[in-house]
Amino acid sequence: MANGRAHDRATWALALPFGALWWPWLGLAGTAVATCSFLLGGLLLSPDLDTRSNATRRWGPLRLLWWPYRRLLSHRSVISHTPLIGSAGRLLYLVLLGLALCLLARPLGAPTPQQVLGSAQDLWIQQRPLLIAALAGVEASAWLHLIQDGDPVPRMLRQRRQTARRRSRRSGRMAPRKRAS
Repeated sequence: MANGRAHDRATWALALPFGALWWPWLGLAGTAVATCSFLLGGLLLSPDLDTRSNATRRWGPLRLLWWPYRRLLSHRSVISHTPLIGSAGRLLYLVLLGLALCLLARPLGAPTPQQVLGSAQDLWIQQRPLLIAALAGVEASAWLHLIQDGDPVPRMLRQRRQTARRRSRRSGRMAPRKRAS
């Protein structure tokens, strides 16, 4: 399992190469969006937001926004450390926080949640390829993190697999084993 510095170094080292992959389809704008979203995903939206980590500290005073997230999830849980589910969960958490803040700030002239969601829908329609590159960048940085931790499948899923193998052995059915090469 890599430490925070190793995660950060790998994120910085691979952000531009990941962004460059988008050049043939989206040009300079796609490269910039993919690179920045990879950095954002790796440095600010890390799977380690469920602990007191470098990513949590980078939020500065806004790190308090992640306190409920940390309290609800145990480290390396299925929700925080599973490919696709982890990134989607963190992004959904931010969207829900943003909508809640819109409701609270409504008396001060903030837009309603419906207006924000309408603007997001318009943005999706107008800039879909760039938004896909951005989402792919956040997810790719999460995959990098999980691979550096040793396995992109959380501990809980590995334990379930091991339990299923033990049960099948007890019942007389042997689970297929990998052959040594």
